[in-house]
Amino acid sequence: MTRTARALMLGTALMTLAVPAVASAQTGASPMQVHAMAQQPALNLSAYGEVKVAPDQATINFGVVTEAATAQEAMTQNAQQMTRVVAALRRAGINERDIQTSGLNLSAQYDYQQNQPPKLRGYQAQNRVTVVINDLTKVGATADAVVTAGVNQIDGIAFGLKDAKAAEDQARQLAVRALQDKARLYAQALGVQLGGVRSLTEGGGYAPEPRPMYARAMAMDSGGASTPVSAGELTVRIDISGTYDIGR
Repeated sequence: MTRTARALMLGTALMTLAVPAVASAQTGASPMQVHAMAQQPALNLSAYGEVKVAPDQATINFGVVTEAATAQEAMTQNAQQMTRVVAALRRAGINERDIQTSGLNLSAQYDYQQNQPPKLRGYQAQNRVTVVINDLTKVGATADAVVTAGVNQIDGIAFGLKDAKAAEDQARQLAVRALQDKARLYAQALGVQLGGVRSLTEGGGYAPEPRPMYARAMAMDSGGASTPVSAGELTVRIDISGTYDIGR
């Protein structure tokens, strides 16, 4: 081995030994030791519980739309029709607290022709109302009554629950049972011991179900029978996710 090669090897050895010494001098302590900790194995699972219940409440959104040559005339006609509508709702047994104005709008209406500037046709007034009906046997008759009184737009109907807690709690119990069954099944299939629940999260819940509903041109066009409305059933669903500890 030549003198030059020996010098290079010696220099490398000195550098290798010097690095820990510099690190110790900078930190003022012994070289740090890191102990890797193995994460405890776990099962991450999800499940849901679902309950079918009959609704006991309905919400209808409807409106009165009027057009006239002037803004004042459009609003005046709209107010007159809406006054008749509110009176019809009260005759139908709807409480005042269950009638809420949800929108009021006035806009200019224009006619458009090619290569011509827009021409003002008049003004359109819209008054929208949301009505809560607590007696589902009156839904069809109420819709007919407001159409007869002047409503010319019905956006839709949503069936719901006055109190959804009981149905949600039942769905929660079903969801937890399903999650437990799934966890036991996985542990058995894997040949491991199932431990306790490390975490549990919830999602979903009750939400009203909207359905389309259209106003008829004539409210009493079927021999005096009211508009048929079927409430059906609501689905209350709770989704949960859980993490279970497992051991060998």
